[in-house]
Amino acid sequence: MILVTGSTGLVGSHLLYHLSLENDAIIAIYRTEKKIEKVRNVFSYYTDNFEQLFSKIKWIQADITDIPSLQIVFQYNILQVYHCAALVSFDPKDYHEMRRVNIEGTANLINFSTSYQVQKFCFVSSIAAVGDAINGEMIDEENDWTDNGDKHGYAITKYGAEMEVWRGSQEGLAVVIVNPGVILGSGFFNEGSGKIFSQVYNGFKFYTEGVTGFVGVKDVVKAMLQLMNSQIVNERFILVSENKSFQYIFNNIADVFNVKRPSIKIGTLATAIFWRIDWLLTKITGKTPLLTKSSARSSHNKEFYSNEKISKALNFEFQYIETTIKDVCNDFKKGH
Repeated sequence: MILVTGSTGLVGSHLLYHLSLENDAIIAIYRTEKKIEKVRNVFSYYTDNFEQLFSKIKWIQADITDIPSLQIVFQYNILQVYHCAALVSFDPKDYHEMRRVNIEGTANLINFSTSYQVQKFCFVSSIAAVGDAINGEMIDEENDWTDNGDKHGYAITKYGAEMEVWRGSQEGLAVVIVNPGVILGSGFFNEGSGKIFSQVYNGFKFYTEGVTGFVGVKDVVKAMLQLMNSQIVNERFILVSENKSFQYIFNNIADVFNVKRPSIKIGTLATAIFWRIDWLLTKITGKTPLLTKSSARSSHNKEFYSNEKISKALNFEFQYIETTIKDVCNDFKKGH
């Protein structure tokens, strides 16, 4: 059996489709029934005749932070684990919950995987858990991660989760870690990076000139599958197709949608003022902040990531981000 956690999220749902093409023994864990429908929707982007593939999946209600529910899951002779589940937030109030889900949840999966002699374990981390640039050079897998007080909670907890995976490798578990950049993909247009497409489509006016690594979800899944089916173990790989500015991404999306490009540049001073005002409003209203200190800073950072390691290890070729954007926009338009 192949186990997928985070199966109702962006990476997990696309991964399930590709796994279903080649495998009949797939377990996907979920927390709420309504999220399963999102996975069915993702399958529909690939083919009209998806129900047969979708029916291959055995759905089990479980939570990675709930040991008794995981005990039931691991009774099914799990041979491979794809750990895609995570709590993503830049709101400081979610820090302790992120530690529980991202670090403790990963530790639970590693413990079960070692106890039940899982053959291989793939963990979806993030470029947030990769070290900072040195003297402006490209960031690669060898950059040392240091928390010098400017790391946000998500980065800290993803790094902590990686430490649990490496612990598993020391205990004899074969592991691979992938560190994707900002993932662009279809099916989740009201959350995470999917919001970018919804916002630009609806006339979003603002942009920053910050730069980071972007990658299509299909490339993330393809790399994961190839790594799990290879002899490569106990290695991590940055998954970034291209390093692009947010302005470039927004403009490309706007052009495909044939809507006006975002035209108002937001500088560091403006975002610094806005997140403070937003913080005050959230204290009054109790709502989730639109912008936090961490996300404000990230929107202006210029960070360049190297994909050389994965490219050489698997002779891997990434899809151009411009092509990825066109594909995702076309899927978006099917539902609008």
